[in-house]
Amino acid sequence: MSTFANDGINFHYRDEGSGLPFFFQHGLGADLTQPFSLCQPPPGIRLIAFDARAHGQTQPVGPEERISLSSSADDLLTLMDHLQIREAIVGGISMGAAITLNFTLRFPERVVGLVQSRPAWLDAPCPWNVQMFSLVSRLIREQGRLNGKRAFLQSPEYHDTQKQWRDVATSLAGQFDNPQIEQSAFKFERIIKDTPSRDRCEWVKIKVPTLVMANRRDPIHPFEYAEVMAQQIPGAALRELTPKSLSLDQHNADVQRHLLEFFRNHFLGR
Repeated sequence: MSTFANDGINFHYRDEGSGLPFFFQHGLGADLTQPFSLCQPPPGIRLIAFDARAHGQTQPVGPEERISLSSSADDLLTLMDHLQIREAIVGGISMGAAITLNFTLRFPERVVGLVQSRPAWLDAPCPWNVQMFSLVSRLIREQGRLNGKRAFLQSPEYHDTQKQWRDVATSLAGQFDNPQIEQSAFKFERIIKDTPSRDRCEWVKIKVPTLVMANRRDPIHPFEYAEVMAQQIPGAALRELTPKSLSLDQHNADVQRHLLEFFRNHFLGR
């Protein structure tokens, strides 16, 4: 297991391939296996990801007040310096997208390309996400993960979600299944109420090639958010993914295909 230290925390990371570095960050409640399951780096691309604070094998959880998108962007900078990488493509899924958007705005000199897969934030939190993830967090804190899950499965919020988006309801219920979740459940509320940027007008300053990917039928990652982002970032390409509810395999294949197209169009063979 590879690790780097920052802020009194040992971060778990994975580094595969060779060539231009691509830091691809996971979503809220996931770990680095998520980006590695979605991206098989082609020759010439080096894929790197780390378990964010309060996620995966990164330990200890650290101070609650330091769980934020900007802190994770700082952790990404520390990893880049640890690996002696000056410039890279950065990107992520959901929370990882928010982290790397924050990173790109704050450290533009370290970024040569940006990938935003299924963005869940604009310049403010998504109200539906705040409601649902705050409920998950509260139930775990107040009742523990097992009793909390039983209460969640009986809640009107869960039943309403299941009627409209069964896969999303299953994903939310799955957050209770992590045996270590009681130590870090507060992360859901802190992160979901955060924002990568306070003003989307800042995004016009992004001058690197940018890929935005999203799918419909997903209230956590509204397709409209991806449309706004692609319109606001100069020259950004918007690519639509197959919803997971229709085909998880096709969704994953779409991500891989669009990433390869992005790499080839802007970074490989030049």
